[in-house]
Amino acid sequence: MIPYRVIDADDPEPIVPWMNYGLIAVNFLVFFYELSLGAQGTGVLDNFLQGHSLVPCEYTNHCGVYPGTPNPFWVTLFISMFLHAGWVHILGNMLFLFVFGNHIERSMGHVRYLVFYLLCGLGANALEIATAATSTLPGLGASGAIAGVLAAYLVLYPRSRVGTLLFLGFFLLPARLPAWMFIVFWFVLQLIDGAVSLTSTSAGGVAYFAHVGGFITGLALVRLFSHPARVRHLRAYHAQPFR
Repeated sequence: MIPYRVIDADDPEPIVPWMNYGLIAVNFLVFFYELSLGAQGTGVLDNFLQGHSLVPCEYTNHCGVYPGTPNPFWVTLFISMFLHAGWVHILGNMLFLFVFGNHIERSMGHVRYLVFYLLCGLGANALEIATAATSTLPGLGASGAIAGVLAAYLVLYPRSRVGTLLFLGFFLLPARLPAWMFIVFWFVLQLIDGAVSLTSTSAGGVAYFAHVGGFITGLALVRLFSHPARVRHLRAYHAQPFR
């Protein structure tokens, strides 16, 4: 399922989600920097990603810190949130962030949203370290933080509808799905794939438990960071007839 927009009535007093736009811009700028280092497998880019990604065994003392890692090495907890492994990786993540993040920023305010986003990313990294303590594989990407944004959307706007493209064989079918259905289905997939990854060596390099960690963190923090008045305002427009 590929979301492409939240379907709601127009809000006559929109709050421009410039922090969300800024996060998307920073992710792309970092990715363009990665591209400037050359292709993967040529050495320079590989060394950069290994040194700046989250490597779980470095945090559990099961391995040494990779040469070239920033000092202190724990800054990779933050840097890794803005790294991506390829075009499909970053485009998928940024699409989800654009579709769901705008409303969450409007619900929290700019600064609160940024803090919430980063904390969800840290929660994602924490669970990845806990479940892959001896792993030497570099973890990177905004997926964990974005999972927290999805959790916030599930709590605040479960009955809104999401414009979605469904894959049916070789065909793409546009559909309008309730947000709760889309997000719960996505989360269940992460749990299933995460459980499979614990007993399989062919998980495709996806850090499913980072997604789960970010999601759980988002569920725990959303009420603390959201403004009830703003949420009520936005819910009023979600309740209007859809176009």
